[in-house]
Amino acid sequence: MTEEPKGFEEPDVPSDAADKPESGKAGKSGSGTGAAGKAGPGSGGGDDATSQELTAVKAQLDQVRTALGERTADLQRLQAEYQNYRRRVERDRVAVKEIAVANLLSELLPVLDDIGRAREHGELLGGFKSVAESLETVAAKLGLQQFGKEGEPFDPLVHEALMHSYSPDVTQTTCVQILQPGYRIGERNLRPARVAVAEPQPGSHGKDEQSESGEPADQADRKADDDEETGGPDQG
Repeated sequence: MTEEPKGFEEPDVPSDAADKPESGKAGKSGSGTGAAGKAGPGSGGGDDATSQELTAVKAQLDQVRTALGERTADLQRLQAEYQNYRRRVERDRVAVKEIAVANLLSELLPVLDDIGRAREHGELLGGFKSVAESLETVAAKLGLQQFGKEGEPFDPLVHEALMHSYSPDVTQTTCVQILQPGYRIGERNLRPARVAVAEPQPGSHGKDEQSESGEPADQADRKADDDEETGGPDQG
């Protein structure tokens, strides 16, 4: 007799052991859910921190730009003040130099007057002539200018009248003689020209006028007055 082969018998598995795999799977899935739960809130907090950092950086950048603008404005203001100071110092330096030169030349004017009188009298000769011409050349280089000529109109701003007369040869107040020439440096007058002036002769123009009938103007006026007194030429 042949024996039938025995089949494999399933081992007896306790009920607790059968439940363990499912609980393990559930635990794994639960752990995954927990990780997801942890990842979710963590990622949101990172975005907030980044935005806060950017805001802080922008605020600092704005402060730096504001400070840079203020420092640039201060630098420009200081530069403008320095340029104004340089121009003011240069202007004062030129003014002081002009005043010093004017004071020096003012002291030399009497010497130049003596040289002019000596030249007029023919006494400017020899070595004295060379010294006088050298002095006049140096004064001209320093900017000294002489003014005042006979025949020019009288200007009280540059002329000082020492003598006065009337003349039929002039039509306005005119300088007829230069007693002392005037001197200037640029626009600064060191001394006015001292002159003798002549004014037009009073009534000199009326004497030469003629009436329409060929008679002098004063005779025509007298004739007109006589006609009015007698009632006219026909009534007389």
